[in-house]
Amino acid sequence: MSRRTSRPRGPAAARITPASPCPCGLSAAYGECCGRFHSGSAAAPTCEALMRSRYAAFVVRDAAYLLRTWHPGTRPPGVDFDPAPRWTGLDILDATEGSAFHSTGTVTFRAHYTDDGRPDSLHEKSRFVRHEGAWVYTTAVFVD
Repeated sequence: MSRRTSRPRGPAAARITPASPCPCGLSAAYGECCGRFHSGSAAAPTCEALMRSRYAAFVVRDAAYLLRTWHPGTRPPGVDFDPAPRWTGLDILDATEGSAFHSTGTVTFRAHYTDDGRPDSLHEKSRFVRHEGAWVYTTAVFVD
């Protein structure tokens, strides 16, 4: 997700503990799933895992992780979180390449949220490349 904004920081991030369900939608607990990527104790092995962990980073408002996993050629100087949306779910719709055997990949997804109580979604195709051995986000195309 490439959303950047200059709005002031809003309410606190979602309260997620290592034992909480992971916001990315997989059945593992946050600490065993995306939390280990956020903490730096593991690296996302595929583009899809990186996409899921970046979505979870938006949920928990982990700007440092988002910047760390953004390609230096397209990375903004900072991430300001829009206070309005409350992220509610992630659907991975398609993934191409992006495994240990590839150097590029894409993930098409729909990220669901509510804004002032109204449901909405962000439909995006994100591009990823390997940079210094790790998967990083480069750019995105909004699908609708």
